[in-house]
Order: sequence, then structure tokens, then C-alpha cells
Amino acid sequence: MMTDMTKGSPFKILLKFVIPLLLSMVFQQMYNLADSVIAGRYLGVEALAATGAAYPITVLFIAVATGASVGCSVVISQLFGAHDQVRMRGAVNTAVITLVTLALALTAGGELLCPSLMRLISTPKNIFEPTMIYLRIYIAGLLFLFLYNTATAIFNGLGDSRTPLYFLAFSTTFNVILDVLFVSKLDMGIAGVGWATLIAQGISSLLAIGTLVRRLSRIPVSKKPARFDTHLLRRMSMIAIPSICQQSFVSIGVFCVQGLINPLGSNTVAAFSAALKISTFALMVMNALPNALSSYAAQNIGAQDIPRVRQGIRACIIMSGTIIGCIIVLFFFAGEHILQLFLGSTVNGVVISIGMEYLLIVAPFYPLVGIKNCCDSVLRGGGAMGPFMVTTLADLVLRVALAYILVPIMGFAGVCYAYPMGWIIGTSISILFYLCDVWVPKYIRQAKRKGISLHPIHRIHISNPEPKQKAAAIPEKQHRHA
Repeated sequence: MMTDMTKGSPFKILLKFVIPLLLSMVFQQMYNLADSVIAGRYLGVEALAATGAAYPITVLFIAVATGASVGCSVVISQLFGAHDQVRMRGAVNTAVITLVTLALALTAGGELLCPSLMRLISTPKNIFEPTMIYLRIYIAGLLFLFLYNTATAIFNGLGDSRTPLYFLAFSTTFNVILDVLFVSKLDMGIAGVGWATLIAQGISSLLAIGTLVRRLSRIPVSKKPARFDTHLLRRMSMIAIPSICQQSFVSIGVFCVQGLINPLGSNTVAAFSAALKISTFALMVMNALPNALSSYAAQNIGAQDIPRVRQGIRACIIMSGTIIGCIIVLFFFAGEHILQLFLGSTVNGVVISIGMEYLLIVAPFYPLVGIKNCCDSVLRGGGAMGPFMVTTLADLVLRVALAYILVPIMGFAGVCYAYPMGWIIGTSISILFYLCDVWVPKYIRQAKRKGISLHPIHRIHISNPEPKQKAAAIPEKQHRHA
């Protein structure tokens, strides 16, 4: 069901929207872990290593698919909030055509470059062949990955976070069933793991697209939507490209920090790996609310209701603070037990203590991350991707730079303190951009300075420049409001 986020209590709307997003993240984590768990349990260490060796490449494809879908979601949300159903439908058509084309291009390029990519990341010889088998099957299914992310982004842009959850739950469950069937019953080896993922994601994506088409067909339009709109494509690209870069840069930052950790010994490597997984999972849970806020902010910016956006970010910060408080308490009182789930019960106490050092240093600063993510979501919802990229890069670059400076002086603690120090500066920049209203569209800021009313009767369509001959026909009073 599509939700108009421009009406009703911001707190209730965000809470209702975020619960399915939160559950989706849990299922997404299960989906990501399923292949590795089944491979390790039934096929042994080399198969587990093969799926792990393919991860640095698969994560780049995921970054492109996710980042591209963010651009679609924001633009569609803005048009939906502005009640411009014709251009909203045109944006959906443009998004699907563009992302399908991108997926096919990446599939062809990935299949050709697959061996070179594996050598580039120094894949060990003993697992090179099984990794290649798994990766080729994964790349063959990129179209389904992009279709699913496209459908999810459009549903979220229309205020519907439940439908993607249903398809993800189905896909995750079906993937696990096929993994066990193909590997343990049909003895298909590592190829079975790959085919299970492709089939499960393929069926889920086709069902999602079919449901989306049926839902959109029920929306009345005054005229036939455009099949492809180059102007809307440019708007989507302005948001999608920075989002893709942001996700890719984060992965690069993790690799850089890992290069500092490796020389500190196996105990430190194991402890940091486990603690980072726990921290990353916590941060992903915290991101559910900001992700909901992006769609909420985009719809209300489209409706030109800026005060309502401010109400939404306040509600989001309050809810985010509650979740973060629970996570911090959990880490302080049960952190050791959580680490043992990742490390095993036989691990020595030194590893546990190193992992706890990281968690206890970074966790108290999670509230800063929550505030930063909320501010960044409003920037993204308003299409202010320049400031969004500045905050992301500032946080990332500072964390990596500080780690390189502090590790020679403080050892592992230097990495621990580099994270919150980067968050402090990054959050300060995000708050500054939010308070300066860089996320508010230029035409709204200009109208405010001139004292022009932004009553809904004077709404304009988001980024819908009329041809000059039509613009001349607009009455002077209405033209001033636009």
C-alpha cells in the first residue's frame, strides 16, 4: 500500500514505515550469510573461502545497484509528494529502463573481466577455480539484483516499505532451501550455492516488478506518462552517482584500516574482525530510521512543506536515540557474550578483551552517528548531493587518516579512537549543512526571501521546467509564485 507521508503525525508515519525496513535489514543479513554458512557446513573450508574471496567483487556490484536505486527513490518520492502522478510514472519507466540497461552492461563486462578481477585481488590458487564458478553464476544474475533493488527503491519512494519486506523474506527462505537441496541432496558443489542465489533472487525480483506494475496501473493519470525522460534521468544520476561513490569509498576505507590491523597479530585481527561485524550490524540497524527519513523528507520537500521536514528529523533523532541507547547498554553488559558468538567458545581471553576494547570505545559515540545519519538523509532527500558527499568523505578520510597517525603511537587503541574522532567532525559538518538549509530547493528559499506564500495552491512540479512558449502563457501572479 502506498503511503502519502505529507499528512499525519510524522512520528507515527516514520515508526510505521521503519519497522518493515528494520526487518528487511535482518533478512538481508541472513541472505548474505546463507551462502557462506551452507558452503562451510557442507562443502568445507575451501568452499567457504571461495565465497569469501568473491565478496570484494560482489560488494561493488551491490554498491552500484543500491546507489543507483537511491537516486530513483528520491526523485520518485519528490514527485509523489508533489502529486505529479504523470511525471512520477515517467520517472518509474525511466528508472526501470536505465537500471536494466546498466545491469546488462555490467553483466557483459563482469563476465569478460572476471578472471582479471580475481587476479587483481590476489585470489589463492587453491580456491581460484571454485571462486570463478561461484562468481560467474553471481554475475549472470545481476539483472535480477538490479530489478529487485529498483522495485524496492520505487516502493520505498511511494511510502511502501512492507511489500519489499515480503519479497525479501520469501527470497531469503527460498535461497536457504535451495542451498541445502542443491548442495547436500543434488551434490552440485559451489555451483549449487550460486544457482540457489540466482534462482531465489530471480523469482523474487520478477514478482516484485509484477506487483509494482499492477500497483502503478491503479494510479489515475491525466495523460500518458513518458516512456523515457532524459531530464529525470539527469536528476536521478545527480543523486545516484554520489551514492554509488559513497558506498564504494566506505568499502575502500575499511580495506585501508584492515591494512593497519593485519601487522598487529592474529589475535588483534580476529578480535577486530568480530567487533567490526558487530558494530557494523548495529550501525545498519541504526540506519533503518534515516533510510525512512530520506523518503519522508523527499515527499514533503516535493509538497513544499519544509516545517514538516523539520518535525520529521526531530522525531527520527528521538527514535534513533532510543534504539542507540539500547544497543550501547547491550554492548556494555553483554558484549563479551556477543563476541563469543562470532569467535567461538574456545577463543582465548586476550581476543575477547581486544574486541571489547573496540566496542566500549566506539559505542558511546553512536548517538553522533545517529544524528549525522538523520541530517545526511535530509540532505539526500532534498537532492543536496554535494554537501552529502562532503560529509561522507570528511568522515571517512578523517577516520582513515587519524588511524594511520594514531596506530604507530597507540597501537590498536589508535584505530578505536580514530572512529569516534572522525564521527565528531563529520557530524559537526552534517549539522552545519542541515542548519544552513542547503537541502531546501532553491526556488523555495527564494520564495521565502521574497515573502511569497508557499500555500499548496501555488505548488510547482519538482524540476519541471516548462517550454518558453508555455511559460509565457502563465499569468504574472502565478509566475512569481513559481
